[in-house]
Amino acid sequence: MFVHNVFFWLKEKDNEEARAQLLAGIKSLEAIESIKSVYIGPPAATRRPVIDATYDFAEILVFDDEAGHDVYQVHPLHKKFVEENAHLWEKVVIYDVEA
Repeated sequence: MFVHNVFFWLKEKDNEEARAQLLAGIKSLEAIESIKSVYIGPPAATRRPVIDATYDFAEILVFDDEAGHDVYQVHPLHKKFVEENAHLWEKVVIYDVEA
């Protein structure tokens, strides 16, 4: 499996309209066929020194393999998501995992 973990930090953390738009945009990616499983949400309430809960949303996408991930990267829905939402975030961090 190939697991694509993406963490988003909003520019305007208290802007509910921006939060809603980004969340809807992330959820739109679920329609991409090469994705096998999707997990989307805000940080959990757990707090320990080793946990970074400063992000606003995370998306965890599971693919069969790296080739499936590569299809996702160039998919029109992914490109549209970036074009329509990039102005909302100040930072994005990605961790890709081969599992």
